[in-house]
Amino acid sequence: MQTWSLVSICVLLAIIARWGVSLNSYSGAGKPPMFGDYEAQRHWQEVTYNLPIQEWYFNTTNNDLNYWGLDYPPLTAYHSWICAYIAKTINPEWVELHKSRGYESTQHKLFMRMTVLVADLLIYIPAVVLYCLYLTDGSSKKKVSIMFCFLLYPGLILIDYGHFQYNGVSLGFALWGILALGLGWDVLGSMAFSLALNYKQMELYHALPFFCYLLGKCIKTGLIGRGLFLLVRIGVTVLATFALCWLPFLAEPSQAMQVVRRIFPVARGLFEDKVANTWCSLNTLIKIKSILSVPTTVVETDSAMTTQTGLKCNEICYACPFLVFVCSMLPLFLKDGLLVPYIVTSLGFLFFSIYLLSALDHCSEDKLRLGAYNKLFYWLPKMDLAFIVRWKFYISIAAMVGLSIATAVLIPPPHLPDLFPVLVSTTAFLHFLGTFIHFNVVQFSEPPSRKSQKKSN
Repeated sequence: MQTWSLVSICVLLAIIARWGVSLNSYSGAGKPPMFGDYEAQRHWQEVTYNLPIQEWYFNTTNNDLNYWGLDYPPLTAYHSWICAYIAKTINPEWVELHKSRGYESTQHKLFMRMTVLVADLLIYIPAVVLYCLYLTDGSSKKKVSIMFCFLLYPGLILIDYGHFQYNGVSLGFALWGILALGLGWDVLGSMAFSLALNYKQMELYHALPFFCYLLGKCIKTGLIGRGLFLLVRIGVTVLATFALCWLPFLAEPSQAMQVVRRIFPVARGLFEDKVANTWCSLNTLIKIKSILSVPTTVVETDSAMTTQTGLKCNEICYACPFLVFVCSMLPLFLKDGLLVPYIVTSLGFLFFSIYLLSALDHCSEDKLRLGAYNKLFYWLPKMDLAFIVRWKFYISIAAMVGLSIATAVLIPPPHLPDLFPVLVSTTAFLHFLGTFIHFNVVQFSEPPSRKSQKKSN
């Protein structure tokens, strides 16, 4: 009973944190002609409500794809359509064809904010609560603490409630999939993750762990007998889920292909808003844009490298430091007027992560599995690796604070207008690279104990 009381308090605080993001700070507020992601979400409601489904992804007189054309999978479009019907009931002006372009009002902002919150309450937050209570180790206090930090993650709050997205829906479906797999419900887990893929194509980054886990389980069970039956059930479930989501677009091949082209717009390249940390960082030293001048070539190279690194280390994709990643989005937050929410949520997340989870108190060589480095660099004098990790944490936080202040306060030199975004991007890339190397060293040089292996199985 006490555990559920704490859960209720944590969920309430998470709702308050989400609602606390300023209504005046969101992507593209008052910035014609394109405005921003807030307008993109509103425009998709306008399009899905007023146009036949066959025109949603096509460039027509009433659907200018150059003005925030739909570029997410069908489940996102259906979600926009549902929100549009509710919006039409409240105020028809919010989704009026053509005339609603760039619409801004306090009532509409409240409505849009509420659509994100309702989606979180229905999909993301229940998945987090159940995952932390049933699939994490430790006491009830520790489970609730993990859940609280989960729900206060600043990156998701700022992007969904400030910049304006619905990432909680796709992440929620993916987490429902993980929860189902953890409880042995492989078919339901496959269906949940298929829904995540059909909501946002970025869930492809999480597809390898799902695929490898399920395939491995089928092989381990035996491909002649129960394993084969499980494989068939999973395959039929995935195909049926995709078929239902894509059904309106399967009547003609051209319809389906147009949706695919919109979902994977390779012509944009990888350097938009400097969010591709790896490529933007490398481009400062090696002019990738000049070497690989054709956008499709860059995307093909990136896809090959992503797949290669994913195959080598797909099981640690969730382990990278959360706050480096939040800092990497700082230029975007500044553009959207989210500096104060960024500072408040980041400090809150940092404080509760250290205070509730006692992360630094558990920074030992055994728990961090740092013994692999002593074996790898046996010719060097033995060092206190846990001490080094602690100082790396402090240096990382100091770098994040310094870059945040510099980006927000200082004016870059005229000949280096992108100095601070590139520095932020490069710092984020170096942290990701260090994390990637670390987990590869741990994974391949020190086999897990029987207990850890049993748990991961």
